[in-house]
Order: sequence, then structure tokens, then C-alpha cells
Amino acid sequence: MAAKSNGRVAKSKPVDLEREVERFFFNEAGLLDEWRLTEWLALFTGDARYWVPTTDLPQGQPGEVLGLIDDDFTRLQARVDRLLSRHAHREFPWSRTRRFVTNVRVTEVDGDQVKATASFLVYRIRNRHVDPYIGRYEYVFRRVEGELKIVWRAAILDLEALEPHATISFIL
Repeated sequence: MAAKSNGRVAKSKPVDLEREVERFFFNEAGLLDEWRLTEWLALFTGDARYWVPTTDLPQGQPGEVLGLIDDDFTRLQARVDRLLSRHAHREFPWSRTRRFVTNVRVTEVDGDQVKATASFLVYRIRNRHVDPYIGRYEYVFRRVEGELKIVWRAAILDLEALEPHATISFIL
């Protein structure tokens, strides 16, 4: 958000950007908990990537190691379409989730790109099981027509392993 003042362009105050990123995270959590996945998908750029590394290599990167999820935008769109249909057997009917997002931090600003992290706790309720997924998000946002859009979204789990019934068949 640049404001024009006396013919000069002033950069956003860091506090304003942090609040904007915070609101983005909270809005995204609400969209996911409410299974408004089509609206959630609109938060991404066309060149975006969604990455969930394995629990044994949480520092792993795409192209170096296999991940639990490694979706470009096309695969992410297919994932959303499948989750919203009856074809996602692990998610029909949908799991109930409740997300808690905290410790939101803007870590770097470079031109129109913003890097941010946050801690998360996602409770997933399915078949009388309540599974906690704990970890951190790493994001790269790009400003598109004044709005933050997701270029990179990583959900890095702090868990040492997933329970046998605790799959990641939903959007983490």
C-alpha cells in the first residue's frame, strides 16, 4: 500500500503491512474451515505452489526431496475440484476443522513480494477422532492489483509422524 503525499510516494508502514498479512492469514483460515475452497483458491497466483514436506525432512524443498503435497496451481485447482466433489472419499462428508493461526511475522519485503511466517494449530475432526496438526506456515505473497496473492505456501508440520488415521486429505 503506497500512499501519495506532496507528490512523493511513501511506502507502507511496517505495522500496516503486518496487520494486512495478519488479516490475510485469519481470512484464509476462515475460508478453509468453512470449506469455501473456490474462494480460497482465488487467493493464489497462477504460478503458485503449495508444499507440505514430510515429517522426517521438514526442511526439505521441492525438487530435492519428496513431499506429502507438492502442488502447482493446476494440481491445486484439481485438488480443490476433487475435494468439493464426491470423488474425495477420505473427505466425503467433509472433515470438520478449526484453525488457530498465531505469531504472524513479516520476514522480508522485496519490491512487490512479501515473505511471512505464522504458527498454526489445525484440529481435524473425522470419524470420532480429533487430530491436531501443529506447525508453521511459510508464505511468499505478491501484490497483484493492490491485493496480496499467494505465490508460495508451505505448511511445515512439527509432528514427528502422522497417526495411522491422521491423513492429510484436506487443505492444511
